Amino acid sequence: MNHMDEIAVLIPCYNESRTIEKVVADWKKALPEAVIYVYDNNSTDRTDELARLAGAVVRYEPLQGKGNVIRRMFREVNARCYIMTDGDDTYPAESARAMADEVLYHNADMVVGDRLSSTYFSENKRPFHNFGNSLVRSSINRLFKSDIRDIMTGCRAFSYLFVKTFPVLSKGFEIETEMSIHAVDKNMTIKNVIIDYRDRPDGSVSKLNTFSDGARVLKTIFRLYRDYKPMSFFGFGALVLTALSALFFIPVFAEYLRTGLVPRYPTLIVCGFCVLAALLSLFSGVILQTLIRKNRQDFEFRLIGAHQQYLTLLKEQTQKP
Repeated sequence: MNHMDEIAVLIPCYNESRTIEKVVADWKKALPEAVIYVYDNNSTDRTDELARLAGAVVRYEPLQGKGNVIRRMFREVNARCYIMTDGDDTYPAESARAMADEVLYHNADMVVGDRLSSTYFSENKRPFHNFGNSLVRSSINRLFKSDIRDIMTGCRAFSYLFVKTFPVLSKGFEIETEMSIHAVDKNMTIKNVIIDYRDRPDGSVSKLNTFSDGARVLKTIFRLYRDYKPMSFFGFGALVLTALSALFFIPVFAEYLRTGLVPRYPTLIVCGFCVLAALLSLFSGVILQTLIRKNRQDFEFRLIGAHQQYLTLLKEQTQKP
């Protein structure tokens, strides 16, 4: 029989011995009924030992990267409500109850812990991080027509249906971007809860590299826009190619009307290839959009299956002696 927790707090960790005891204690105090899971990702300090002493359930993920840790957490833990936070003590636990209630009582599938509307810009001392968070938020909200207030936050709450139907593809810190776009694309219920943010304490080092991880996040946005919105992506490419073709073809055609001659054959040939490329791009978008529609239909069936599994686990839980 599978066990289901009421609330599971998931904490991915890599070398957080300086703060992990306090984080576990704070979240246990905020949510006494919750089970605190700490997933150690090859730490070389005493993170796992200290987390266990603080009362957490400690498990391990050998593949390095936050995305790999989240994949294992989502696969192994069953709960009515999941709350994910970081082990560096940057997310206070005071908003935990409000986030959990959105999932348990208001049918939210993903609750975003919104740092950017509170203390993030004053607490975070890394200006490029601040700029990057704003850039990613505005890009995704424009591209996907959403209203997520903080795309990169590591503090979120999830429903059972989200966790068990979310395909984790990213390996690193771009996982938060992937979660946000997946929830928007699959028409899941998203709520924003404003939370406080505090910068890392002295001696605690961020694992996020501003430039390399930032580049991966932007690459992920580009990839996911192509994958989730192929008609818009390839349609825009077709429009650009058609415009370029017309721009170079008009002078050639005008000269032909004036003189009856086409002296610039290479330009005419390039225009023809541009039109062919535009047609290929357009029909690629049409075909991929059809596949996306089929994928969404299949996803709805997966949701139904996950919901039945959820009801079965709840029934088993209530029947436990």
